[in-house]
Amino acid sequence: MTTASPVASAPEVSTKENATITNWNIDPVHSSAQFKVKHMMISNVKGEFTAVTGALTLDEKDITKSRIEASIDATTINTREAQRDAHLKSADFLDVEKFPTLSFKSTRVTKTGDGELSITGDLSIHGVTRSVVFEVEGVSAPTKDPWGNTRIGLSASTRISRKDFGLTWNAALETGGILVGEEVTITLDVQFVKA
Repeated sequence: MTTASPVASAPEVSTKENATITNWNIDPVHSSAQFKVKHMMISNVKGEFTAVTGALTLDEKDITKSRIEASIDATTINTREAQRDAHLKSADFLDVEKFPTLSFKSTRVTKTGDGELSITGDLSIHGVTRSVVFEVEGVSAPTKDPWGNTRIGLSASTRISRKDFGLTWNAALETGGILVGEEVTITLDVQFVKA
């Protein structure tokens, strides 16, 4: 009888814990991955990737135990200028023929404030993986869409040095300085649908 009690209560505890863990898929139609970088050291050029996919495992009881993975199709880069986009896809930059995907996989989630998180993870660009930290606003409260799907969203941003990922191409300016800045700001606005 002494051993029967813990065994009987174990499934109840497990069921309660599992009830707080939910799975979500990125809705690519309502998600975006944008970036900006200095051009000629005077102003920012902005661009985006138009194909973002991925999944979130959300622990509603303890958000720090949540996990996220995201994947971006590098060939969908768009800076609203075809010649520049072709150059960014070339071996000088992303080399999309060899490295068609950018990816992120979380390794740690930290709560930094009310509705604010820091998500540390492995970011892979151009075949190079580095640990980066995204500052996150959200996760928003779940909302039902008109078709009965449950949705949540978040916004995340980080800054990286493109040189850390082997993106070293540049050109010197006659007036001094460089054509393309080294620091890149990445911003993600992501909507998830409950799986």
